[in-house]
Amino acid sequence: QVQMVESGGGLVQAGGSLRLSCVLSGGPFSFSKYSMAWFRQAPGEEREFVAGVSWTGRNTYYADSVKGRFGISRDNAKNTTYLQMNSLKPEDTAVYYCAATPALYGVTDSTTRYDYWGQGTQVTVSS
Repeated sequence: QVQMVESGGGLVQAGGSLRLSCVLSGGPFSFSKYSMAWFRQAPGEEREFVAGVSWTGRNTYYADSVKGRFGISRDNAKNTTYLQMNSLKPEDTAVYYCAATPALYGVTDSTTRYDYWGQGTQVTVSS
């Protein structure tokens, strides 16, 4: 049974930074066999893709809204994916979820392609 636990969310002023972490445990495959991504969902909105990283960590992908401000990375030795968020804006306020899909599928911005999800962590950016 795959478990994914996010942490690092909180309240921050506009222009500030946060670093989210997501630890994956359990399941039939090792962490390095998954492509990983972060999504977010604001109240009344659909869940949207934020960033993704390939199983090697060499390839990263970002939504246009966060390019240049957010950075995704992974540490396969620690079974952990990170999302470094800089220059935060009030419109970044949302619940942030990490997601995993088998590496053979690659990173995608479609929620339906991810098999495993964390419980979410709240990020609130005040103006």
